[in-house]
Amino acid sequence: MAEGKILMVDDDKEIADLVEIHLKGEGYQVYKAYNGKEALEIFDAEEIDLAILDIMMPGMDGNEVCAKIRQTSTIPIIMLSAKDSESDKVSGLVNGADDYVTKPFNTSELIARVKAHLARYKRLTASGTQENDVIEIRGLKIDKTARRVYINGVEK
Repeated sequence: MAEGKILMVDDDKEIADLVEIHLKGEGYQVYKAYNGKEALEIFDAEEIDLAILDIMMPGMDGNEVCAKIRQTSTIPIIMLSAKDSESDKVSGLVNGADDYVTKPFNTSELIARVKAHLARYKRLTASGTQENDVIEIRGLKIDKTARRVYINGVEK
């Protein structure tokens, strides 16, 4: 059985539930959100290992959520979207996604991609080549590896 905390974000409850069932069947702990705001609240509260983000959501879309996560984390991010044009895929990857899966999708393929990304991420963080050295005190965050400073979540 696999280990890891997965954040599944999709405004389509049926898709989120389907992915959750398959991920839980593989032993992953799944956190679901149905919009970008919920996703970021969960991301801030839990130690998420991988995120699966739908692009087209009300309010904050998946690309915005991806960019926000990238401000503080290097976890693997898989975009899951009905948008299948080359420019949509490129946009998702440019915003920080590691992979892009189009809907409709094969759940076995998605699970295989999750496993591959998590295995690679765990190897990299275990060797110390990906783990950021971050100092956080009240509203101040210093990311020494990325050489970035944030005050109350805003990069300075």
